[in-house]
Amino acid sequence: MTRQPPLPYKRAICYSGFRDGQSPDKGIHPTEAQILEDLQLLVGHWEALRVYACDLHTERVLRVIDREELPFTIMLGAYIGAEKNNPDCPWGGVYSDDILTLNRQKNKEELERAAQWANRYVDLIDVVSVGNEATVDWTDHLVDPETVQRYAADLKSRVSQPVTFCENYVPWLDKLEGLAKELDIIAIHTYPVWEYKSVDEAMAYTRENFDAVQRRHPDKQIIITEAGWATASNGRGIPAENVGELYQKAYLSELLTWAEQEQIRVYVFEAFDENWKGSDHPLEPEKHWGLYRADRSGKPAISVQY
Repeated sequence: MTRQPPLPYKRAICYSGFRDGQSPDKGIHPTEAQILEDLQLLVGHWEALRVYACDLHTERVLRVIDREELPFTIMLGAYIGAEKNNPDCPWGGVYSDDILTLNRQKNKEELERAAQWANRYVDLIDVVSVGNEATVDWTDHLVDPETVQRYAADLKSRVSQPVTFCENYVPWLDKLEGLAKELDIIAIHTYPVWEYKSVDEAMAYTRENFDAVQRRHPDKQIIITEAGWATASNGRGIPAENVGELYQKAYLSELLTWAEQEQIRVYVFEAFDENWKGSDHPLEPEKHWGLYRADRSGKPAISVQY
């Protein structure tokens, strides 16, 4: 395949449209009408969207954008599940041999869909990710870096878009050397608030994370595929005093200004709150990263979209 050039700067955001009562775990997905409603909130403010899996939700997102001729490009993500056990995962990363074998087959099917969709929507999809947070020490869906590297090489042979892998910034500094060489683009995640930084410390820490990976891989384009700020917390992993809607607005303002000045593509995490995530506690931080609440009302951070 002829490789496309590196990604240009665009205003970018992560999009997952699961509403209350819906979740990928339940197999209840947003309708095309609901997806269109979401995208109409985002259009004009964002130019690039990131989706996470080659599932029914993403299939509908691609169909709606193509049919309605909406001015977005898409980072298509393939979600790869656990292929080995990870006893270091705090919330459970140990599976039966049968489950791991089944996951390997599902991963091949997922990557097959990624290749097919990337070629079907070649003018819409501008980058393809071969996985998400599957090599970091704490993941519940652990895959060997060498396996991800093989997946990336196969995908590169079948699509024209740049191929990447989305991962926390730390593994890029050591154990992903071989994978980094295989990829067209390195995609990092940086979450200062998860690392107990205040909002006043956050942007400097984000820059440190980015610069460390760029120094480690000077010949690669580095993008950020997740960076954001939670607006609520029950104290699980994030001190409650470090989060809030005004903190989110402040961090997002600094982040987007820096990204534009440096012409770095940064996918903000994320467009909408998703109450299906994490524990049942209403202040579970996993539920509260959206620029819009689950009912689609905007938080103060939407004022810095423009």
